[in-house]
Amino acid sequence: MNEIILMTVSGADKPGVTSAITAILAKFDINILDIGQAVIHNTLSLGILIQVPQSAESSPLLRDVLFKAHELDMKIRFQPVRDSEYEQWVEHQGKSRHIITLLARKITAEHIANVTDVAARHGLNIDNISRLSGRVALAETANDRTKACVEFSVRGAPADAQALREEFLGIAADLDMDIAFQEDSIYRRNRRLVVFDMDSTLIEAEVIDELAKRAGVGEQVIAITEAAMRGEIDFNESFRRRMALLKGLDESVLEDIAENLPMTEGVEELVSNLKALGFKTAILSGGFTYFAEHLQRKLGFDYIHANTLDIKDGKVTGEVVGTVVNGERKAELLREIAANEGIRLEQTIAVGDGANDLPMLSIAGLGIAFRAKPLVRKSAKQAISTLGLDGILYLIGFRDRDTLN
Repeated sequence: MNEIILMTVSGADKPGVTSAITAILAKFDINILDIGQAVIHNTLSLGILIQVPQSAESSPLLRDVLFKAHELDMKIRFQPVRDSEYEQWVEHQGKSRHIITLLARKITAEHIANVTDVAARHGLNIDNISRLSGRVALAETANDRTKACVEFSVRGAPADAQALREEFLGIAADLDMDIAFQEDSIYRRNRRLVVFDMDSTLIEAEVIDELAKRAGVGEQVIAITEAAMRGEIDFNESFRRRMALLKGLDESVLEDIAENLPMTEGVEELVSNLKALGFKTAILSGGFTYFAEHLQRKLGFDYIHANTLDIKDGKVTGEVVGTVVNGERKAELLREIAANEGIRLEQTIAVGDGANDLPMLSIAGLGIAFRAKPLVRKSAKQAISTLGLDGILYLIGFRDRDTLN
């Protein structure tokens, strides 16, 4: 009868450990059923699940491996595994898998303890934990722009996915972190199109509010904008009201605002990496084409769709021109762009902050509420509030060392 043994090797990391151990296994014609290795702060942990054939005696094998480990100054442990345990492990590989992504400025033990506690209580087994963010020098830990991300690969499916999500949202808010929970499917690893809202997403401003300030009607327009973003006023109606208040604004104001748009943290890093990796990108905005075109020239977006400011004799007329890009239109445009590029909706990502972004967030394969209003954060599939836009790269599974910046 074949014997199954789990070998665990640990000690100071050095070149050649895996090679030396597996070379001995090769002499005994060993079948490797599973293997995993990790290095944390120059400490190696290597696990190998082996099947010893009937023709080979395990005692000489284990003796030779033990001597080699001693020679390498490594600790080694042998654990017999029953056939029934192995078969149960094989059966589990067909179960659904999910990825839990923890994002914060810095990750603490309290963050890990809370996330793993919720996962365990919902029946999720952790198979692997990986750090996606780069190491941070001690002198930089107080920097408010640091990024930290840990990814958990978990096995199983929660009995109540909504309850799990609500618990994650609760501890994320309490501990100033973000938690994403995604099915580990082929689509997660093969996203191809990312569409963005513009105002308060790509830029840290609502352009229509900035225009209103210059027109002397700032408070009125800001109040309408905030009500619309909270979902209290129909977007089309709020847009008409705000446009009417801009009547008479001089065209020269637009250029000045465009040249001084405050870019959101991480936007340039995110878009440059997406472009380099072959993603298609688009702006779908309830704002104005004048400013979307400015961002397109600066960052290289493939598509832009926004509203057109009606200008006559160098003055804003206050009239609405053409079809308003509202929430429903954003979702339509996402479908159209994906179809035009031959991309499935499951391969798309949508990012926005307002209630009018929810339709596109809901149909995208990955919908992300970015620094969003409470209603939007609660309704969207995922949310990022603690990091900049480049935190989205972690949700796709990229490590810092994989990126350009």
